Amino acid sequence: MRELDNYYGFEIITGPMSCGKTEELLRRIRRFQIAQKNIKIISPDIDTREGENRVASRNGLSLDAIKVKTSREVLDVVEEKDEIIAIDEIQFFDEEIVDVVNELVSQHKKVIACGLDLDFKAEPFGPMPQLLAIANRVDKLMAICMKCGSEYGVRTQRLINGAPAGKNSPQIMIGGDETYEARCLDCYEPPAKVSRPKLSVVQ
Repeated sequence: MRELDNYYGFEIITGPMSCGKTEELLRRIRRFQIAQKNIKIISPDIDTREGENRVASRNGLSLDAIKVKTSREVLDVVEEKDEIIAIDEIQFFDEEIVDVVNELVSQHKKVIACGLDLDFKAEPFGPMPQLLAIANRVDKLMAICMKCGSEYGVRTQRLINGAPAGKNSPQIMIGGDETYEARCLDCYEPPAKVSRPKLSVVQ
């Protein structure tokens, strides 16, 4: 029976837009590169901001990555020799990503992921609640509020033509600083609720 590696498991970096999630993910990857570990970086192909096969942070760091369409494809591209599996923008994957992460950990691989915890409506984003629950390490980062400058930016504000997006705006809309802002709780403007007609009572 082989000796088990002592660094396998699942850790996740989360928080709002512009809090440095991908930057932190790349920093951890570089540490393992220095240690000469076999690393596989994976990103959902729905995120097209950096073009083909790249993961990049807002401060200019970038590394090659493999783009996949579905959670199951992650298992298809991971090889036996891979020791570290890094997954960017994990909130965009389908619910099966939870089983995929558990499978990789059962193979004694270290999985490091980053993703938004909440969408622009301040509601849990896709599979993130389950992923946060199974992680053995969670790092929740905060951003600088882009409206008042507070250091407690914990919400993602979607702006369309400079105004907060409505509640009917789709959950997934790939953008950048021009369409999203990090906001603190005081500055965050929830999408307007859709008014419902009152029911008349027939007597």
